[in-house]
Amino acid sequence: MFEKFTAGARDIVTSALDETRQRGDRRIGTEHLLLGLLHDPGSPAAQALGVDLAAARAGLHTLDREALASIGIDIEGITLPAIPGSPKRTPFTSGARSVFERAVKEATRTKGRRIAPEHFLLALLDCDAQDPAAELMRNLRIDPAAVRDRVGGPAQRPR
Repeated sequence: MFEKFTAGARDIVTSALDETRQRGDRRIGTEHLLLGLLHDPGSPAAQALGVDLAAARAGLHTLDREALASIGIDIEGITLPAIPGSPKRTPFTSGARSVFERAVKEATRTKGRRIAPEHFLLALLDCDAQDPAAELMRNLRIDPAAVRDRVGGPAQRPR
């Protein structure tokens, strides 16, 4: 499948892997793909979101802190140790795999021959409400309908 990705789309996946490792996560999730998309602030997909990488990272940190606080864990003042690289391939979450599938459908719908960052963005906008990327976008006050308008996606997404 990756051979059908544009260089920009491949960069998103590579950057998502970097974000996963920096955060010490074991699997690449939708939130990592969203952060990966923001690594190229000049891309139309990243610009359509209207937030930068630093704000998204901070928003994700806030969500993590709130989730841990809800079960009685306070991480204020705690710094995470560096996570050593692993020779194993980092797997994708089921949500991230669904983003890939939806990105392929977006490319097909627009009669594109290759999957581009905009296809990833439209696929991320369709994440379920409980999905980490959807929660992060909600936390950052990103309006999915407005973003779809900016990138030319249909107003309502079929499920």
